[in-house]
Amino acid sequence: MRRAWLIVALLFPVALLNYLDRQMIASMKVSVMSDVKDIGSEANWGHMLASFKWVYAIFSPIGGYIADRFSRKLTICGSLFVWSLITWLTGHVGSFNELYWARTLMGISEAFYIPAALALIADYHTAGTRSRAIGVHQMGIYCGVMVGGFAGFVADAPDLGWRFMFDFTGLAGVLYAIPLLLLLRDVPRQADTQKARDPAARGGPLGELLMNRNFILLVFYFTLPALAAWVVRDWMPAILQKAFNISQGKAGVSASLYWQAAALLSAILGGWLADRWMQRSERGRIYVSAIGMMLIVPAMFGVGNAPALNSFELAIASLILFGVGWGFFDCNNMPILSQIARPQMRATGYGLMNFVSMMCGGVADWGFGVMRDHQVPLNVIFGVFALVCVFSLVLVLMIRPKPET
Repeated sequence: MRRAWLIVALLFPVALLNYLDRQMIASMKVSVMSDVKDIGSEANWGHMLASFKWVYAIFSPIGGYIADRFSRKLTICGSLFVWSLITWLTGHVGSFNELYWARTLMGISEAFYIPAALALIADYHTAGTRSRAIGVHQMGIYCGVMVGGFAGFVADAPDLGWRFMFDFTGLAGVLYAIPLLLLLRDVPRQADTQKARDPAARGGPLGELLMNRNFILLVFYFTLPALAAWVVRDWMPAILQKAFNISQGKAGVSASLYWQAAALLSAILGGWLADRWMQRSERGRIYVSAIGMMLIVPAMFGVGNAPALNSFELAIASLILFGVGWGFFDCNNMPILSQIARPQMRATGYGLMNFVSMMCGGVADWGFGVMRDHQVPLNVIFGVFALVCVFSLVLVLMIRPKPET
């Protein structure tokens, strides 16, 4: 168990950098668009965000497959080094075209990390600690988003600016990849006896997963709430700044700090509750995740209606409620996957889940930019997100998990 928790501790800063490097551009949107003038429109900005997600989606299953077949450790360390180098290069772009391709390449390199990291944690942590371990790792993601929210203040500082953030975080990631390579360890491979017994396994990794009814349900459940989450992450700073006429720095912090802090705490609580519930029922993780989804539904209505009501307090309260629900949901996705897929398929399975989720998230980002250009009311957009979350709640309760290994 000491080694198992050491793995989580080593991956925590990597998770932080993974989301810091992708989140901070949303908090510095005004500065970036002002400096890189040929970005031009909201639609172009949304297209750039979407491009990141689309290539991330395409390469997630590839990264998961490589991690399952070869080495989770090398996949993680290589991903960190390459995306950090690209992050540094992003601070030196001079045009929209260069920024677009830098973000696209970052999407490719970052896609290899999450499936490999969560699969490695699931390898080390069994039923008694799996949700808690995943929850601690996800805390690194939430911390990355929260730190990214302060990037707007750095961008506004005359002596620093938005390019400094990319230079600093890129260099930090490149340097951390070296000790990580020395300290991280793969779990020794064991003989796969289930593959020979399971007829679905004979169709190869992709066929095995796509023939698994429970996996298909989990993919849709994983994807639908992410449509709202990506819009909240990528657009909420700009929404708050425009709706409440506040500074870029305050908008970035308000849009990320509160709900990510709530998600951080609820991921720990949700992980602990799921691990305890699993002692009484093999559906314990599903029930905890479903509770989180129930909280996200009213949060979406609150976020959508706060600008029309001119209530900054309602916006923040709704974001906090969203964060609580998201933490319960987020810490249990890989543990639920571990109950419906073989250990040798976990990274590949999570990569496929990321593929579908990120492809749809890219469409959501791009579509949201287009709808904002056409003045579609926020309460209509987020009302649809709320209804989508209701549907996803039904889907997760239809999953039939197996006893955990």
